[in-house]
Amino acid sequence: MISTRGRYALRVMIDLAEHRNGRFLPMKDVAARQEISLKYLEKIVPLLTAAGLVEGQHGKGGGYRLTREPDEYTAGEILRVCEGDLAPVSCLLPGAEKCPREAQCRTVGMWREYYRLTNEFFDGITLADLLGGDPALDYVI
Repeated sequence: MISTRGRYALRVMIDLAEHRNGRFLPMKDVAARQEISLKYLEKIVPLLTAAGLVEGQHGKGGGYRLTREPDEYTAGEILRVCEGDLAPVSCLLPGAEKCPREAQCRTVGMWREYYRLTNEFFDGITLADLLGGDPALDYVI
């Protein structure tokens, strides 16, 4: 399940993309537009900054802005920054110890396919797609 943190990270990134003008945008403005607590966003934005998805500037005229064009970000990349790996079960996490039951596990193939489809789906959607108003993607989370 995608947490509130992941969903809000997408909303922040969409907002920054939608209102980009080359300047830094105050997070209080993003919080107000998105109706999200500024305090909560202050926990999400450092993750986005550390991953290089946004850059920040302190002081007058400060705020945050995207580091790339919207078509260069994927929903999967943004979600993984905030959620960690999107693996549905722990045995598929990168670096996980080999499960002693894998040889007789009847569900591992199902989980692998679900994991593949999840990553393929989210990595196939760019921030630009979310801005573009594709009706298939047009719902509020």
